Amino acid sequence: MPELDLAELTAQSVTRIRERTPLIHNITNFVVMNDTANVLLALGASPVMAHAIEEVREMVAYAGALVLNIGTLEESWIEAMLAAGAEANARGIPVVLDPVGAGATTLRTTTTERIRSAIRVAVVRGNAAELATIAGMEAKIRGVDSVSSGAPDSVARLAAARFGGTAVVSGAVDYVADATRVAEVRNGHPLMGRITGSGCMATAIVGAFLAVEPDPFLAAAEAMIAFGIAGELAAERSAGPGTFRPHLMDAVAALDEATILARAKATIRETAAA
Repeated sequence: MPELDLAELTAQSVTRIRERTPLIHNITNFVVMNDTANVLLALGASPVMAHAIEEVREMVAYAGALVLNIGTLEESWIEAMLAAGAEANARGIPVVLDPVGAGATTLRTTTTERIRSAIRVAVVRGNAAELATIAGMEAKIRGVDSVSSGAPDSVARLAAARFGGTAVVSGAVDYVADATRVAEVRNGHPLMGRITGSGCMATAIVGAFLAVEPDPFLAAAEAMIAFGIAGELAAERSAGPGTFRPHLMDAVAALDEATILARAKATIRETAAA
């Protein structure tokens, strides 16, 4: 595998996002909708939140990526996700899935499987328990929070194999895996886990990177590096979770090449097939 400079690739993708302002179509949950839109704007992308089945096929046609988030489900939203995903697949538009709470309830678990079976997902991102459930491993989840699972790098590899694409397991270390590679991203800060929606924001940012980086594995790794660095910068300016959230938006907006090159902490290794 040729040597890749993930820091440099991340900086280049951030520049492309700001130059191209890709439209990112989100069918996401009520809890995070505003934060998701704002973090995409801060990065330089253009968010749209559209979930009515009457318009999702038309809307996704303009998008650089489609982000599906199952955090607050109901049947009409599930049907809209399936319709938008089918249209995205037909047009070659990458799809990102956040299986929020998969394993916690039957609805969430079966919806994740419906999407996996019907839609070609480029990147699936979640916590270790959510992705362990997808991978068929034993895991414990409370609400939408991971309680226990297998080793996160193994979870990422097995989930990637299950989806036939790239998987991201978020945690103290983020693991990004596809069929032949695993990246470890050590950027981030514990305060990111103290606010609602940081994982969902990360998923949306993966969508923005996918809109400008054709390799889903690299797009996902770059997104986690960029968002993790922003979390570190925000924490340095924050007194706690209440002040962290606005500082996080500012830090995403302030990301530049010099900061990314100085702070990126990520490695890639080759793996055997999961």
